[in-house]
Amino acid sequence: EVQLQASGGGLVQAGGSLRLSCAASGFRFDDYVIGWFRQAPGKEREGVSCISSVDGSTIDADSVQGRFAISRDSAKNTVYLQMNSLKPEDTAVYYCAVAPFVTLYADSYIDWGQGTQVTVSS
Repeated sequence: EVQLQASGGGLVQAGGSLRLSCAASGFRFDDYVIGWFRQAPGKEREGVSCISSVDGSTIDADSVQGRFAISRDSAKNTVYLQMNSLKPEDTAVYYCAVAPFVTLYADSYIDWGQGTQVTVSS
């Protein structure tokens, strides 16, 4: 059974940082891509960043480039999203998901974890 456990969300002031973690199990971690998505109230789900466990290639959304960094630890089957210089518009529920290839297109993702809330106060 595929399991994706997202954690690390919380409340932070604008300009602050958080690190999200996505612990994966139930599939061959090194064969897949892990992506981070977010959804704010009343808005559509948005792809944030993804990383391939095959070759380490990444894609970042324009809205987070230069502020967020995705990384992986294959020994721990975990993907991290380091979020710096947070803005109130980054407030959302953040989800991690698994896909067979690098993309920020949500429909390509096979399984999803539960979300973790990130709230950035101004």
